[in-house]
Amino acid sequence: MSPAARTVDMIVLHTRFGAEAATRAALAAPGGGFSAHYLVGGDGTIWQLAEEEVPARHAGPAFWRGHTALDDRAIGIALAHAGPERAGVEYPVMQLASACDLCLHILSRHPVPARNIVGHADIAPDRASDPGEGFDWEGLARNGVGLWPAGAPDLGTGAAVRDAASLRDVRAALAAIGYRVAPDGALDPALSAVLRAFQRHWRPEAVTGQADAGTLARLLAVARLCG
Repeated sequence: MSPAARTVDMIVLHTRFGAEAATRAALAAPGGGFSAHYLVGGDGTIWQLAEEEVPARHAGPAFWRGHTALDDRAIGIALAHAGPERAGVEYPVMQLASACDLCLHILSRHPVPARNIVGHADIAPDRASDPGEGFDWEGLARNGVGLWPAGAPDLGTGAAVRDAASLRDVRAALAAIGYRVAPDGALDPALSAVLRAFQRHWRPEAVTGQADAGTLARLLAVARLCG
């Protein structure tokens, strides 16, 4: 794709593990399996690894809001983070602040809607869980990066919705946000994976893959913001 044909309307955040120097070299290596436009170190240092006008190989097989060729339309940001993706490990404050500033600079150059600032898990819930529930999406949203449903009630967990009829509204809300879900069906592994991706982003205190009361309230609140 030529630079003139590329329109950026997404930002996708990733986690990459390992020593920062090795990670930086791997992300910038020609012909590598994964590349990104930027890498943010634990101390907040930002390295640009590719020009924004050129697609990087970071999304892989993915889907968001009806689109699949996401590398063509997205800027990929990798965060060097040594903790396991699923452990809820907090990110360093300086790293989060730099990631937020970087996103704001990108937004000053590209018309990226807030609903299109997502994590790798959001666009590929069947195979990715990064940047994980330890990433401070709420803090970024307070500073103008992405979406967070202010005032959404915390209803706890409670009994989870499981029957197909009740899950239609869950599936419809997930689709309205941007996830790829079938319009109907019971709680199957594919839907549980999408629910976990949603929870990692918008309900990190309960990553269960279940449509419990608190998840439903948060889900409907986010869907309204994306409408």
